[in-house]
Formats: sequence, C-alpha cells, structure tokens
Amino acid sequence: MAPRLQLAVDSPDLVTAFGPLNQVADAVDVVEAGTILIIGEGLRAVREIRALYPAQTVLADVRIAEAGSLIARHCFEAGATWVSCVAGASLTTIGQVVAVAGEFGGEVQVELGETYSLDRARAWRELGAEHVIVKRSRDQEAAGNLSWGPADVERIHELAGLGFTVTVTGGITAGDLDVFAGAPVGVVIAGRSIMGAADPTAAVAELRAAMERVWP
Repeated sequence: MAPRLQLAVDSPDLVTAFGPLNQVADAVDVVEAGTILIIGEGLRAVREIRALYPAQTVLADVRIAEAGSLIARHCFEAGATWVSCVAGASLTTIGQVVAVAGEFGGEVQVELGETYSLDRARAWRELGAEHVIVKRSRDQEAAGNLSWGPADVERIHELAGLGFTVTVTGGITAGDLDVFAGAPVGVVIAGRSIMGAADPTAAVAELRAAMERVWP
C-alpha cells in the first residue's frame, strides 16, 4: 500500500503559499503548515488553511520543544489535526502534547534529529505519539549530504516495529523513492519539489506514480 503524501508548505508568507497550494491541496493527503510559514504568518497560517480546506488533515509544524500543553492547545484550537515535536523535547513535554492532542482527536509527530535512540523512541510510543519523522534536514542538504542509505531504511523498519507511522522527509523527489522500496513508510513529505514546480499538479502526479511503483 502506498504511503500518504504530505505537502510541506514552507513558503515565507500566505500570498506565496496559496498559489501552488490551491492547485494541489485536494490531491495530497496532508497539508503541512511548515515552520517557516508559521514563523512568518503565525498560527493564522493554520487557520487560513483550515478555513479553505475544512476536511483536510493539517499539520502545524511548530516543532515543540517545551511548553507542550500551551503550544499544542494553540495549534489544535487554530485547526491543526497533527502537531510536531522535536526529538530533544523532554518526555514530560511530549506527554503534555499527547494529552492535549487526545482532547482534540489529534495526533503527534516526533521529528528525529541526527542522533537516534531506540529506547527514547520506544518511550515516545508508550506515551502515545503516533508518528515519527526520519529526515534529511535542509541544512544537511546545503552541506552536500544528498543521499539516503541502508542506515535510514534500517531505522524505518525499527521504528515501524515499535508501532509508529514512519514519515520520511528532506527535499524528496520522485527519483529518491526507490531506496525505500520494501520499507514500511507511512507518509512521504514533499515540499519544494511541488511548491516550486512550474506545474505543481504534474509534480504531485509524478510523485504519486513513483509511490505506487515503489509500494505497489
């Protein structure tokens, strides 16, 4: 079964975001109000996306590190379906976010950094976090780290074995997906390859075709 496709909307403002977003929002499974967009527009970005797409799954990618209850509540009240936490957040913070998510019927993503602890991940799952993100960061890309490899695939299998929905992200294009063949990926995040495309609709179609080929 093919993973869900999550669109990372990391434009600097809503004016820039809505051009491509409006073309493809109904063709993706999750719309992510990205960190950069939220820094520029605040949670207005989540509210506007929710107002335009009331049935869509919307992630507020706020990368919660502390003040878990407060920030999570703001996000869910703005209309988020999912919120994100960083792996460095304390277990207390992640527990708070999970508790607030439960009040709203929402879900929690934890974003892995460069370091990785299976025991730590197991604790997140026990707290009730549903999603974990395996990533190649924007800064890693800028430094020339452009490859995914066997260690990433092994990590995906380990995390899925704990019961997580595993997400992969990091400048992903259709050509990157073959490395994940056979891996239990639940969500693929794509941002610039769609938002920056001359034809965003065609870019989504290309990704969908690749996903269906890699995960028949």
